[in-house]
Amino acid sequence: MSHSATTALPAASADRRPIGAKSIAAITIGSGLEFYDFSVYSFFATLIGRQFFPVESSLGQLLLSLATFGVGFGMRPIGGLVLGAYADRAGRKPAMMLTLWLMALGSLLFTVAPTYAQIGIAAPLLIVLARLIQGFAIGGEVGASTAMLMEHADDHNRGFYGSWQLFSQGLSFLLGALVALALSSSLAPEDLESWGWRVPFALGMLVIPVGIYIRRHLKETAAETAHGHEAPSSVRVIFSSYRRLIVTGVLLVIGSTASSYIVLDYMTNYTVTVLHLPMTMGTTAACLGALVQIGLSIWAGRLSDRIGRRRTIALGAIPMLLLIYPAFILMNHFPTLGTLLLVSLLTTLLLVLITVPTLVLVTEMFPRAIRATGLSIIYCLGVSVFGGFAQFFATGLIGLTGNNNAPALYVMFCLCLTLIGLARVKEMAGKPLD
Repeated sequence: MSHSATTALPAASADRRPIGAKSIAAITIGSGLEFYDFSVYSFFATLIGRQFFPVESSLGQLLLSLATFGVGFGMRPIGGLVLGAYADRAGRKPAMMLTLWLMALGSLLFTVAPTYAQIGIAAPLLIVLARLIQGFAIGGEVGASTAMLMEHADDHNRGFYGSWQLFSQGLSFLLGALVALALSSSLAPEDLESWGWRVPFALGMLVIPVGIYIRRHLKETAAETAHGHEAPSSVRVIFSSYRRLIVTGVLLVIGSTASSYIVLDYMTNYTVTVLHLPMTMGTTAACLGALVQIGLSIWAGRLSDRIGRRRTIALGAIPMLLLIYPAFILMNHFPTLGTLLLVSLLTTLLLVLITVPTLVLVTEMFPRAIRATGLSIIYCLGVSVFGGFAQFFATGLIGLTGNNNAPALYVMFCLCLTLIGLARVKEMAGKPLD
């Protein structure tokens, strides 16, 4: 994040402390690491499948690998409940520090886990355990860190502040894509399959001590107001008094998360297994998508501050609903790098218009005392199934229907659910957060 970001931050209102680039980096580094780890897993899912899941067909190996990827999302609701309530009770900062340590443990297991050929059935069990630990950690990370970002903003720049979360995720996804591209281009296939795929996880683990160090200097925003809220009571309040908001929020998140994991994460595996193109082509297209997310996230946040969250989401979701299926048809009829880049550019542009204001709007739906818990629950319920298993569903649909464009149908279904949620939610841009 550039130094100029510090001076570009709008002033917060009198009762909120404005923050600079270093504090924003400290808050968002956990979500960034999430996208880094998930992106490198996606890029190497085919290789991981061969190493840890000894089934006959390559499609079966990929399905089991992607199912393991999705299993971690099953722990997110639990992590969201436990760590989100902890963040509301003890403060955002302690919760975010804990999530980094847990992610470090998950990355360590990926780095050192023996393969199936070495230790048999214990090998895939270790990989599943690593995903469960990371899923639990991320379940609480998003709620605590996004709540902290929003609580530094005023009523007219919450979209701008919230957009840094997606900016950091795009930056980390790009880093993961570049690492995958460098390894796949420089290593022999046998070296990449035997040990090269572990390198990105080791690199991600090295970043975590840096994140812990810079988070030590963060100023708490909500511990003093959250004091006295016990975790069970905050969860009980949400499910007793905010059930309608939970349903609405989950519907909103479904479309953005399904689109994100198909448009960004799934494309590399789709390029290799369906289009039968080199991995480097899919990774190059993923790099372009990450660059688009980095370049447009802040703009999308500011746009939502100006014209509203609901309108900005609609500007992305409706065109995506109409164009995603033709985009898959185009890739299958003209499987070239140019086509992949064109599709990546267009779909990521629309994706940013959906994801940035959705994250902000869902955060705005809850009062301060239960905000981290509420956001964590919504994010985890929506992402656990529809995001975590998006690649699994997409690959399975191709196998069941024989239609290589089937992943687009999945995205379209999820976007329809999001439009239903959009019709149920009130506009929050420019209104008091608390």
